[in-house]
Parts: sequence; C-alpha cells; structure tokens
Amino acid sequence: MSQTILHNPVTVLRGVGDKMAARLSDIGIRSLEDLLFHFPLRYQDRTQVTPIGGLQDQVDGLIEGEIRAAAVTMGRRRTLVVKIEDSSGLLTVRFFHFRQAQVSQFKQGSSVQLFGTPRRLGGQLEMIHPEYRLGDGGNLVETALTPVYPTVSGLGQSTWRKLCGQALTVLGNNPPEDLLANLTEDQITLHEAIAFLHNPPPTAALSEIQQGHHPAQIRLAREELIAHQLTVQGVRDTERQHRAPPIAPLSPITTAFLASLPFTPTVAQERVARELADDMSAQQPMLRLVQGDVGSGKTLVAARAALDTLSAGYQVAFMAPTELLAEQHFANLHTWFAPLGLSVTWLSGRTKGKAREAVLDKLVTGDAGIVVGTHALFQEDVRFDQLGLIIVDEQHRFGVHQRLALADKGAEDQRPHQLALTATPIPRSLAMVAYGDLDCSIIDELPPGRQPVTTTLIDHARREAVIRRVGVACSEGRQAYWVCTAIEESDTLDIEAAEATQDALSHALAGITIGLVHGKLKPTEKATVMEQFKRGDIQLLVATTVIEVGVDVPNASLMIIDNAERLGLAQLHQLRGRVGRGTINSHCLLLFRQPLSATAQQRLKVMQDSHDGFVIAEADLEIRGPGELLGTRQTGLAEFRVARLPEHEPLLIEAQALAARMYQSDPERARGLMQRWSGARADFARV
Repeated sequence: MSQTILHNPVTVLRGVGDKMAARLSDIGIRSLEDLLFHFPLRYQDRTQVTPIGGLQDQVDGLIEGEIRAAAVTMGRRRTLVVKIEDSSGLLTVRFFHFRQAQVSQFKQGSSVQLFGTPRRLGGQLEMIHPEYRLGDGGNLVETALTPVYPTVSGLGQSTWRKLCGQALTVLGNNPPEDLLANLTEDQITLHEAIAFLHNPPPTAALSEIQQGHHPAQIRLAREELIAHQLTVQGVRDTERQHRAPPIAPLSPITTAFLASLPFTPTVAQERVARELADDMSAQQPMLRLVQGDVGSGKTLVAARAALDTLSAGYQVAFMAPTELLAEQHFANLHTWFAPLGLSVTWLSGRTKGKAREAVLDKLVTGDAGIVVGTHALFQEDVRFDQLGLIIVDEQHRFGVHQRLALADKGAEDQRPHQLALTATPIPRSLAMVAYGDLDCSIIDELPPGRQPVTTTLIDHARREAVIRRVGVACSEGRQAYWVCTAIEESDTLDIEAAEATQDALSHALAGITIGLVHGKLKPTEKATVMEQFKRGDIQLLVATTVIEVGVDVPNASLMIIDNAERLGLAQLHQLRGRVGRGTINSHCLLLFRQPLSATAQQRLKVMQDSHDGFVIAEADLEIRGPGELLGTRQTGLAEFRVARLPEHEPLLIEAQALAARMYQSDPERARGLMQRWSGARADFARV
C-alpha cells in the first residue's frame, strides 16, 4: 500500500506538539488519516437564530435577545439567574458555576446570543449553562452544522474542530485511495463522504444524518463494515490454520454421565451436542458459539464436550466472567463429575499463595484435568500440559483477544478447541459483528416442565403491598429474590441499597429468614449464603445484580426487581430467568419509580409482553444500540465510527460477502482497509 501524505503524523498540524500527540495517540489517532476517520458523534445546528417562542424542549437552539434582569439567588445552591427577552418571549437562563465577574457582565439592556438545550421545568423552558456571547464579543452563528466529536479529558470541541479543519484542507489536495473501487456502485466518493460528515452544509437534512441514512454515511459505513468483517475473517482464518487434537464423541464416561441424569436431554441439546462433536472430531480447532435462553441447558452440552475431551487425555479450561457464575459452574460440574471419579479444580484471582502454586503445578503436570475459574485462567503464569478445550461463558463480558489469550495456552504444535456460551440472546446482525469468527448453534428449546413467568409492572408507591405478597409466598413454603439497584450507578451504592433493603424487609417480615449476597462478599461467604438458599434455609434472598446469571434454585418462584427502570432489557431478562426453573407458577414484579423516561417505559413494556429472549434482544438493540447491549470489551463492536446497528444491517450482510471475496483475491487492499478503520485494533487479527 503506497504511503500518502495522509499517513503523515498529526504533529505536522499547527498546534500539535508532543503532549497533544501523545493524548491523541492514546485514543488511536496517530496520522492525518486517523484524524479524518474520527467522525462526529452528532451535530448542532447553529446556522440560524430561533425565536425564544419557537424553542422546543430538549432541542438545541441558538437565540438572540436582550438582558432584562440578572441576579444571584441563594436557594439550595447559589445560582446566577438571567432573564433574556426577544419579541417572541422570555427565557430564564441559570448558571450554577460562575465567577463574580460574570455577574457584572450581564448588564440590563445589553444584547446577548446563547446556544444551549432548553428544558421544560415547571411549565416553562429554561437553559442551564448555555454557551453565550455578549454584545459585540463574537458571533455564534455558523455557516455549517457544528460537529460534536467523541473526546477525552483535555481535548475540547474547539480543538477537535481546528485539527479536523486542517486535516480536511490536506484531504482536499490529497484524496485517499478508493479501496472499494470496482466493488461497489456508490454515487459519492470517499473524499466527498469524509468532508461532508466533518462539515455538513446548512442545507443538510439533520434528521437524515441522525438516522444514519445519508449517502455519505452509507458510503463510509459500507467500507467500515467490510473492514470489520475482514478483521473477523483474519481471526477465523488464522485459528483454522492451526492443528487441534481430534476428540472422539460419546466416550464411555460421557455415556455413563448421560445415563446417570434424572432427565432426558432435549432434542435441541442433542442437536447442538452433535454439532460440537462433529467440530471436535476434526484436526482443526472448533470455533463455536452456543446461544441458549436462560435455563435451556448450555452447561450440560458443554459438560458433554468436556467429558469427551478428558477421555481423550486432554485438559479443559472453563472460564466465566464473575466469581459467582464461575462458582456455580464449579458446583454443577463437581456434582456431575465426582460420581464419575473426576475431580474439578478451581482457580480465581482470590486463589493466593501456596494454594495457587498447587493449582498451577497440577495444571502444568496434567494432574488437573478440568479447571474452572475467572480471568485468572489466562494470566501469563498459568500453563497447561495438554489443553484440548476452552469453554468461555458469557463471552461478550471478555472479548475476542481474551479468548485467544486462553487459546494460546495450548501445546506449541496445536490449538485447543474453542467453545463460547451465552445466555444473552443475540440478534443476527449483532452475532455477525461480535462473533463473526465463530460458528453459531442455538438451543431453542426449554426443558419440559419449565413454567412461564408472569411479569407485572408495579409502581413504587405500592411497595408495601409487594412486601406483603413476598411474606405470603415465603410463609407458604416458596422462596423469593429481591434484587436491589441503587438510584445512582455504583457498586458501592448498590450494596448499600441491598443492605438497607435487607434491614427494612427484616423488620416488615418477622419470622422470614432473609439472606444477603453481593459482589464484595468473599467467595466462601457467597457460597455459604447461596447454598443455604438452595437448601431452603433462607426463604428470601436480597441481592445485587450479581445473581444475574448462574443461580439455579427451582423452589424460587418470585422475583422482585427494585428500580427496574435502571436496568437494560438483557439484564432484566437474565434476572427474570432465575425463577420459573421448577414446576411452580412463577412471577416477576418490576418495581419502578416515577417519572419514567420514554425509553424506560418502552423497556418495561417489552418485558411485560414477551418471554422470547430473541424478541427481547432485538428490542434491546433497537433501544440501546450494540455498544451498550454487549458491552465495550468486544473488540471492534462499540468502536464503530460510522456504521450503526440495526440501521445498517443490510450493509453488513453485503459486507460479509465482499470481505470474503477481497480477503482471498486482494489481500493487500484488504490490509489497507483494516488499517484505515481499525489501526492498531487490526493487530488482534494476527494477519
């Protein structure tokens, strides 16, 4: 790929010294091309003045008016209040952070321009901390839509606009190479698309841009999605080039295990187990994702693959994202494997000193056949004798590179088979992005006898009635969960909320045994509480969202989720899946506080109306987008610069085919695309 001026370092720009270059480098911007592909998140329309009477709630606006009054009020907090008037109306402006010099600037009768977001408070629109220019001190009116860039501390929007403006000047004289030439029929050039998104003209349809439908966005999104699919293809191709140990299916010990089960695996479990067995019998690594709704039996399918691997003389590593989930897997596998004469080893970040050394010795000598743990499994000092299979539960909590780091622990001349599990149903488009290097299997059937869970929305004002309902259920021999989320996002506050709730419920429900579990408890303490709950010694379990996955108590038939409006659909669905695991009619009560945002109302309505994990996942994707739905750790997912899901799903399907063709026929062009869009992130593909 020929070097161009756009590959020059950002230090060629005015105002970019070593300090700023280092700050830009930290977010992956090292060259002019990197800067040009750092696109705005959104745009502000400062191209025209809006009359005060024409302002809309939460819609940015630029106004011009005359200062009618300015004063400092001494209510709950010291506030500078300014009244601005034009011929159409009066606007209140508030500053909570201000200097005394600012107070004297707002002189009655002076003219002022303001840009900000009006919000309706007490029936009237107000602006909080708008940008402003007084008298002849400048003009806020722009000739184009104003870009707002994703940024980090120390880099303000004016800096981004100046830097990108300089880069656009260079771009005009040095258009980048069109790496999609002769592959697509775009009506807009790459140069034009880049320039448009950094500097849309005032005539641009802002609504079309906001929806991701502008031809400039389509042109760039197509290229970005092809680059992503090339990167994913690189991961898959590189892994497929390795040898893997062929594992024979249905070993005698696996057959004995299946015969010992008190139930018959479902048709879906058998189908997926065969798909895994077919993959693992080959001499190249299995790369497979198993999706299944909560309670569908993914762990059973994984256990079968693990037993076949152990029977063939190879080791198994089973990794989960949290200690509680890892502990649940450890307990389940121990219960299943101990009668077969197989021991299960435990390793987490809390395994210290001689205990850790003993585990590491057992792994490197092969004395430990299967190890269950957390992130500790892929730490550098963890080595295996003959690692044949890695199982990663809730893969999206880790990311591609962490799964590959664990796979690197296979023998020098071979790779282990790779199995990812997720109880988070994933829309097709998202699976293509997040798990494109994996084949996909779906367990789309629940075990017989599972009861549907009735979901009810309840206003927080009826909390006392909910507490009484919990008391009745527990007194009748059933068990319940009460999940706490604090009003503010904080692990510490969540725990405080849970502790306060346990105290309140203990006073209200005398005679009911109430337990507490949260993420800061020691593993032994959590294990003790969970075991007491499973045995029925604890009737009501108060918990944070740490119980989201992996907890299986068939007698628990009532789930209360406090402040449910704070949680995403995937999390609500996972929590609801903790009940309905036996034959008892089960209920989930979503306690919410008013006022509810439109998004929160939409989420809770979806939960009330649907039990289908894939329907819920599609709705979650529509509401929150892919970055929040799966988290930012999934390489390449939350970092899309232009492409959006689900809006650009048709482009993704097209990109998959184009990427496959380019990967085989034009590797140099493919590498250029990956470097342009992913930069250093393309390194994880090892291509």
